Amino acid sequence: MQPSDIKALLEARLEDCDFYIQGEGCNFQVIAVGEVFGGLSPVKRQQLIYGALSEEIASGAVHAVSIKTYTPAQWASAPENVASPSQGA
Repeated sequence: MQPSDIKALLEARLEDCDFYIQGEGCNFQVIAVGEVFGGLSPVKRQQLIYGALSEEIASGAVHAVSIKTYTPAQWASAPENVASPSQGA
């Protein structure tokens, strides 16, 4: 799978979020930004992402996923955003 494949899956399964995906093969780093994460514990935030990719994880198409989640307000000052403002959404 390619990062664009993971992004398309997540966009189809989680509404109103922006995704920044890196990686290759079956190992990916996911940054997700959306209001949906407001008020959720870190575990619940990760469960949303894992749940959206559960079929691909179960099939082995995705083996390892590193996840960071932010609300839009948190993303505005996140190190990943400040360091790489030109990253595509």
